[in-house]
Amino acid sequence: MELVIQNLSKTYSNGVRALAGLSLTVPNGMFGLLGPNGAGKSTLMRTVATLQRPDSGTIRLGTLDVLAQPDEVRKLLGYLPQEFGLYPNLSAEMVLDHFASLKGVSVRQERKALVDALLQQTNLYEVRAKRVGGFSGGMKQRLGIAIALAGQPQLLIVDEPTAGLDPTERRRFLNLLADISEDVIVILSTHIVDDIRELCQRMAIIDRGQVVLAGDPRGVIDAMRGRVWSRTMPRADLPAFLASHDVISTRLVSGMPTVHVYSETDPGSGFASAEAGLEDAYFHRIGALTTAE
Repeated sequence: MELVIQNLSKTYSNGVRALAGLSLTVPNGMFGLLGPNGAGKSTLMRTVATLQRPDSGTIRLGTLDVLAQPDEVRKLLGYLPQEFGLYPNLSAEMVLDHFASLKGVSVRQERKALVDALLQQTNLYEVRAKRVGGFSGGMKQRLGIAIALAGQPQLLIVDEPTAGLDPTERRRFLNLLADISEDVIVILSTHIVDDIRELCQRMAIIDRGQVVLAGDPRGVIDAMRGRVWSRTMPRADLPAFLASHDVISTRLVSGMPTVHVYSETDPGSGFASAEAGLEDAYFHRIGALTTAE
């Protein structure tokens, strides 16, 4: 099954153009959607999840027309938004039982078996009787995934799922997503480059509501090899380099600015070839779009 998005556009009533003729094909497995805040990622996810309509364009999930058949699509959809509410005074088991019932699992014994299986899958079974108001951020995210999986979806959308999680919870959550993606389409929308690099077989970078780069992470990185150069320099020299070079990024190392630049050939001036990473490709594409405007 594939998700095929063609020429999707959306402009809000305040004049903000969130999507600008965006086209994208998402295959089975883990797909990373990368972009800065305000790039249009959440608008795209809400539109695919049938929560809002675009101004124009089409979306197909397999044989289904997502915009014309939203009720049928929702039967195949699991969605974990960036922010979601839970009933804080209910146990995890009760919350999940409630949502499984809403998903149409009406037979009590079947629902209990499903709830137990999902709690085991998300490593929450041992705390199933605990009130979710006392859950950590990572536990709430895993419960959110369990809720999204209650209807056995063919398409799972997760929007900024690791924001605010500590390293241990982030790793546990990413491993859970990797396991789930063996059987379904999982769209991971994030601005965290490492999440995409570690998990996804395919990816796209969007900005200003458009796809600026698409491919597999390894191929994206390979295309940057031999074109990324690095140099550490005094702060006073930084403005001149920003004006004269195609600067990808700057960061402080031991208090000194370290600059990554993009160049087809050795830029000289003390630069050394640097190992290219997905972050370099990301900042180069976003920066190139900004420069073009």
